[in-house]
Amino acid sequence: MRRITLGERPDWRSQAEACGFHFHSPHGRRYWDESACYVFHLRQIEDDIEAATAELHAMALDMVDRILASESMLRQLAIPSSHWEWIAHSWHRRDGSLYGRMDLAYDGNHPVRLYELNYDTPTSLFEAAWFQWGWLEDLRRQQQLPASADQFNSLHEALIARFAALGPQWPMPLYFSALAGWPEDRATIDYLRDCAIQAGLETRHLDLQQIGLSQDGYFTDGDDRVLHSLFKLYPLEDMLRDRYGPFLPRSALRLIEPPWKLLLSNKGLLPLLWQHHAGHPMLLEAHFDAGDQPLPRGWVRKPLFSREGANIEMHAVDGGYTRTEGPYSGPWVMQRLHRLPSFSGRYPVIGSWLVGDQPCGIGIREDDQPITGDLARFVPHVIID
Repeated sequence: MRRITLGERPDWRSQAEACGFHFHSPHGRRYWDESACYVFHLRQIEDDIEAATAELHAMALDMVDRILASESMLRQLAIPSSHWEWIAHSWHRRDGSLYGRMDLAYDGNHPVRLYELNYDTPTSLFEAAWFQWGWLEDLRRQQQLPASADQFNSLHEALIARFAALGPQWPMPLYFSALAGWPEDRATIDYLRDCAIQAGLETRHLDLQQIGLSQDGYFTDGDDRVLHSLFKLYPLEDMLRDRYGPFLPRSALRLIEPPWKLLLSNKGLLPLLWQHHAGHPMLLEAHFDAGDQPLPRGWVRKPLFSREGANIEMHAVDGGYTRTEGPYSGPWVMQRLHRLPSFSGRYPVIGSWLVGDQPCGIGIREDDQPITGDLARFVPHVIID
């Protein structure tokens, strides 16, 4: 694994905007960054990342039955008891999952280490599945990369196939919804909706703020039509806390991602995995934490529910201390500190994607600090042997 610098395509911005990638440079700061890329050998992808992702995913799925059988685990995950049966029913019914992303530390020489699972509302999918593949095709055509250069990326085809396979589970139309006013979220749901249309599904768009509730407890769209199937780019834990949350279990609304994914998108899964697989080379030691004591050296503290590197504490072995701001609070977990590799002061985290249960691509976010924040750049990757 190495980082190399490259010439940028002169028209990449116009290409991005033509396909809906309008958030490539938010607030004048570069998000999409093709001035460099990360280069892997095929063995590193197949053995170190793809196989590891499949193994970690299987371990996570194995925990679902354990968690649902344990009131103490459900309480540790801060899941309200009012929704336990709803979550269990979605799991036992085998409500289908569309996708997920796990964040991994990897330096090209040692086993990956799992930082966390983003299994409910993972973003950067459009960039990983579509735009970085177009980048690869252009650079091969321009001979900036060899014609044999490849990418770990079958995401687009896998998403279409997954929509087609799961379509019979969902009453049509399938609504795609996110909060209005967030370009990244809108681009993500527009991309996924396009994949669903290519799979032959009937779809509609709906701003999340337009969802209503009928007098008999059914969720409705802006024209008072009952919603039966909803892809929502909105965290499940927030849905449970919203004023409509109590109506979810009795609404008959089918969600993507399904309710059982709340157990795996929760950072409380990390200490539960460690309890059952202590010493596993791809796991970092983790424990539940009250958050009321100073963080020991060599540890990281995270809220159970947080995103984009917000509200993270990191206390290095040498005494260095970093804390990020954000809107989240406890409960917390503590995780043994394992720093991202540094490539000349740039810290890449591997976002390893699954569609259904199949690993099928990666996206890399790169920051100038060891904690990956919301302004981290997306840097493409390539496989060259």
